[in-house]
Amino acid sequence: MSNKEDSLVLWFDELGISDVPLVGGKNAALGEMYRTLVPLGVRVPNGFAITATAYRRFFTETGLNKKVGDILKGLDTRSIRQLQKAGKEVRAAILASKLPDDLQREILSAYGKFSSTYGADTDVAVRSSATAEDLPDASFAGQQETYLNVRGPRMLIDSVRRCIASLFTDRAISYRADKGFSHMDVALSVGVQKMVRSDKASSGIMFTLDTETGFDGVIVISSTWGLGELIVQGRVIPDEFMVWKEGFVSGKEAIIERRLSNKKSKMIYKVGGIKEIKCNDKEANSWSLTNAEVLELAGFGYKIEQHFSKVRGKKSPMDIEWAKDGVTNELYIVQARPETVHANADKSVIKKYVLKSKGRVLLEGAAVGNRIGVGVARAIKNAGKITEFKKGEVLVTEMTDPDWEPIMKIASAIITDKGGRTSHAAIVSRELGIPCIVGTERATRVIKTGRKVTVDCSAGQLGTIYDGILPFDVMEENIANIPKTRTKVMINVGSPDEAFKNHALPAMGVGLGRLEFIIASHVGIHPNALIAYPKLKDKKLVREIESRTKGYKDKKEFYVEKVADGVAHIAAAFHPHDVIIRFSDFKTNEYRTLLGGEDYEPKEENPMLGWRGASRYYDPKFREAFGLECKAIKRVREIYGLTNVVPMIPFCRTVEEGKKVIEVMKENGLDREIDKTLRVYVMCEIPSNVLLADDFLDVFDGMSIGSNDLTQLTLGLDRDSGIVSGISNENNPALKMLIVSVIDKCKERGKYIGICGQAPSDYPDFAALLVKHGIESISLNPDVLLSTIKRIAQEEEKQTQ
Repeated sequence: MSNKEDSLVLWFDELGISDVPLVGGKNAALGEMYRTLVPLGVRVPNGFAITATAYRRFFTETGLNKKVGDILKGLDTRSIRQLQKAGKEVRAAILASKLPDDLQREILSAYGKFSSTYGADTDVAVRSSATAEDLPDASFAGQQETYLNVRGPRMLIDSVRRCIASLFTDRAISYRADKGFSHMDVALSVGVQKMVRSDKASSGIMFTLDTETGFDGVIVISSTWGLGELIVQGRVIPDEFMVWKEGFVSGKEAIIERRLSNKKSKMIYKVGGIKEIKCNDKEANSWSLTNAEVLELAGFGYKIEQHFSKVRGKKSPMDIEWAKDGVTNELYIVQARPETVHANADKSVIKKYVLKSKGRVLLEGAAVGNRIGVGVARAIKNAGKITEFKKGEVLVTEMTDPDWEPIMKIASAIITDKGGRTSHAAIVSRELGIPCIVGTERATRVIKTGRKVTVDCSAGQLGTIYDGILPFDVMEENIANIPKTRTKVMINVGSPDEAFKNHALPAMGVGLGRLEFIIASHVGIHPNALIAYPKLKDKKLVREIESRTKGYKDKKEFYVEKVADGVAHIAAAFHPHDVIIRFSDFKTNEYRTLLGGEDYEPKEENPMLGWRGASRYYDPKFREAFGLECKAIKRVREIYGLTNVVPMIPFCRTVEEGKKVIEVMKENGLDREIDKTLRVYVMCEIPSNVLLADDFLDVFDGMSIGSNDLTQLTLGLDRDSGIVSGISNENNPALKMLIVSVIDKCKERGKYIGICGQAPSDYPDFAALLVKHGIESISLNPDVLLSTIKRIAQEEEKQTQ
């Protein structure tokens, strides 16, 4: 054997990713980064690893090999009581054993080098690194213990021994059994790393993909004040940031999402360890990272992903822990491991969960995964009661930690009071493929043991818990079997939450993104109320706006940023394909439902035919509000770099209206004379749009047919009326004549023409008509996209015969 393989202690600069058998996945990755990425500007604190060779020496010389083997022989890890008894015995045996003298001397000698650099009894982190840990197809994250703010020789040696004992925690024993790893073949390395003083600043977790959907075009960062233990433990809901990779790499400030949380507590140093304290009000409601720091971290994450992808010879999304030093104000990477859930998933198969009916909503929280689970709830307050849990039940608890893993794997769903999308409950649920809703705040008070519930994580970032067991379908489709079409098939996206979830669908962009859905779900406040905020007299309204816009002194900026971020989610998910975003098309009765809306919206007898679409945008009563929408689109295109966004004007009755709207857009920075890549489309949903198509096309760069409204106005009916709704039929000959006419005119003028209504999905001969006349694109709802692509392909084949 080489000297390296004989070594008991090795420094990070001596290690690389090939040393996993010697120092485990965590330490090998730290060594790889320290050697190769620190020269590229990625900060990694120095440290050393106590090797697997040292671990085996310890077990051999003390007789622990035989003792531990005898205790674990024949263990049934599905029996919680057996597991607890065996784990306790093994750990006690290890803690009662003394480390070999030469090993202690080498550890303390290495620690002495730290002390000579940083001062006597310097603070270090002591972390486990199992030799089967953090492999591309298995994650042992959180299985063993970590000890922070370790100071002095005695505390260091004690922490090392406790770290070794934690290789045999109940959850670690159970996890290895599930993954097929032998308890006696797995060895442990212990990492000793200089602490980053994040107790005086902030820390968190970074993933180089979206953890819920597997979309790898973004970097997601979670952040909280103090040491990062509270995020992993789920004791705090962190701030969240999202950076679009491609925009960032091209030099854009592409932070496409910022979510401020109420960070109620933080972890700081105390003598001999760490402690949790409450955050003051200013800390709780302020950002724990600046935009510049978010971008610097994203740069670290991108370099780490690129490097490990190259080393492994395939795309390797990463799960990274970071910390900010409050003394030096510098950011550091303290751990990195492969993300294992989405990286190993079969991307050719799309599985979709669809709730068939809805019931009474009990609670909502942050959804983890895209599944639905049902079962009888069992509320458990602490890990000492986990033996009561039965397979197939829904676990309801305040939060989980690794001690809960033996029962988490047999749960049909998990619900927690605390935690965010990077908490322990969220991480383990993703790996296990179990639906989980975190951060409900009061699940343990609302949902009692014995109650039947449905846990729905299928509808985006917001998860819903329904009373009772509701029916749902699970549909699978292999997208490798979907045919190619000459006609561009696009997708309609309502909420930004749907965009990442549907990013893998074979859609060539977005034919309709509705701005009103973003405003309703991400803002919820009437824009005029935010514009008038400094002068508002209604104290109750002011308090509610303050509550919803924490972190934003300028309330108009809140509106612009939230709208921009919603658009950016959709645009990033389908980049580089066109993403057509329709400006807000709320009717007055819908605008009235927004906070403060009643003060700014008239009551109309028929809002469907009233003050909507283009007529609002140049009206003095709404002109400034429309300007905020324009500023949001401008930010997405110019600041974030998502130039695939194409704005579209809805319900434009006259050519003169179109010209007025274009002028207001110019005033707010959307000017085609300045930005030569900018196109502006108009909805074709009024007969006047067809009859005067030439004139409208002089103003706009293309049209998208809205078949619902065009049917309504062609047949002279109100589609909101239940009395005459049966007359509505998009297959009506009059409607078909109008559609054929406008397709032909747009093609003649060399302008874009598409359709974003439901008709091609509902009527086979309608789809055939569109294909026959050469429409450029057909945009469909996600649930019918795959089936309609097949239908379009059949029609195209027929027409070539």
